[in-house]
This record gives sequence, C-alpha cells and structure tokens, in this order.
Amino acid sequence: MTRFYRWPIRLTSLALCLLFWQVAASQRLDFGLLTFTYVPTPSSVAQAAVALVESSKLWAHLSSSLLRVFAGYITAALFGVVLGVAIGRWKWAEDTLLPPLEVLRPIPAVAWIPLAILMFPSSELSMVFITFTGALFPVLLNTVHGVEGVDPRLIASARSLGAGRWAILREVVLPGAAPSIVTGLAIGMGTSWFCLVTAEMISGQFGIGYYTWESYTIQNYPDIIVGMLLIGVLGMGSSALVKHLGGLLTPWYRGASR
Repeated sequence: MTRFYRWPIRLTSLALCLLFWQVAASQRLDFGLLTFTYVPTPSSVAQAAVALVESSKLWAHLSSSLLRVFAGYITAALFGVVLGVAIGRWKWAEDTLLPPLEVLRPIPAVAWIPLAILMFPSSELSMVFITFTGALFPVLLNTVHGVEGVDPRLIASARSLGAGRWAILREVVLPGAAPSIVTGLAIGMGTSWFCLVTAEMISGQFGIGYYTWESYTIQNYPDIIVGMLLIGVLGMGSSALVKHLGGLLTPWYRGASR
C-alpha cells in the first residue's frame, strides 16, 4: 500500500515540471543564464511525436537503436561479469587485467569513435563497440565489488565442509555478489544508451540519436525534444527491465530487503 500512496506524489511532480515547461516556453521566459526563447511548448512536442508515430520513420529509428544497444550490452554484460568475477576472486587476474582496464575506463565514448571507425569495417560495428565500452565498466566494477564483498566466513565455512573451488564460486560467491552484479547491469544499460546516442549523432544513418541530431541541424526544435524523450523512456524502460529480471533471479535478496 505504501507504494500505491507514493504514485500521486510522483505524478504531481511530473505535472508540475510540465506546467513549468509550458509556462516558460509559451511566455518565452529569459532568466539570463537560462532562456526559453526558442524552446518549444509541450503541445508542439506532442504534435511532433504524433507525426513521428504516424510516419514510417519511427520503426526504422527504434529498431536500429535497439539492435545496437542490446548487441553491445549483452556482449559487455558477458565480458564484464566474467572479468569481474576473475578480478575479484583471484589476485593474478587483478594484477594482470585490472591495470589496463583502469587506464581505459576514464576514456569517454566520444574519444573512442575515431578509433572505432578505423578498427571496424562498418559503421554499424563501430557503434555497437561504442555501446559495448559504455556498458562494460559499470558491470565490471560492480561485479568486482560484489565478489570482493562476499563474507570470507561463508567461503571458509563452505571450504571446511569440503566444497571445491568451483563449488564455492557457484554456490557462495556468485549468489553473494548477485545483487551488486544486477546493479551494475542496470547502470550499464543506461550508459549504453548514452554512448549509443553519441555514436549515432556522428556516424549513424538511422537511430534515435541520429534522428535527434538531424532535427537539430534542420532546426526542427520540437523533434529534438521528441528524440530526447524517446531516449529517456527507452533507457528508463530497459534499465527497469534489467532490474526486474535481476530481482527474479535473486529472490533471496528481495526477501531480505523487505
């Protein structure tokens, strides 16, 4: 019931934001550092969204972005979890794998784009690679922290009962690290969208990022906000899906949190 009573507050918050947007854009308010002179109103954005839905372009943009995101994300999730478990569990992996990964981690997605274009034979693969790099490090670091945070007493107890290395990994380490891994997967999904949109703005032909950038170049301002809202909704929805699936796979953690 508590969650039910929180929904009116959340909806009121959204309504107040829309109201401020409507007033600021329609009155062309200018606050000096922040101006709404050229910002379209919510009604014009809604009209642009309806026009996009009725056109044949929406599915082409959506399918392109979704394919790129999930191809890069799934690959990053597999690599991130495997590398994270290895680095968190074994010192030799931490000493050999973590230093180069830590050097690469702060490099932003935009900086990878020229090299990705040189390395891959097609722009499609380069955009998938950019998405991969965005999702890899949140998954990797959360997996490492989750594995390192498993109570050593549980591992010692399992070892004293005769469990082998792989049994400990499967029955103790992975279940203990699962909540942190799920958190990393959810964060990685969000960063995947951020990196993909950046790549599509520069080297894409279809996709939500390309649609948003193209709208800016032709000064179609309502369509810019439509693209931004699509990115937000898709990113929020895909992250929520990852969290939901993670919750189904970790029922013991959900029960403890309640």
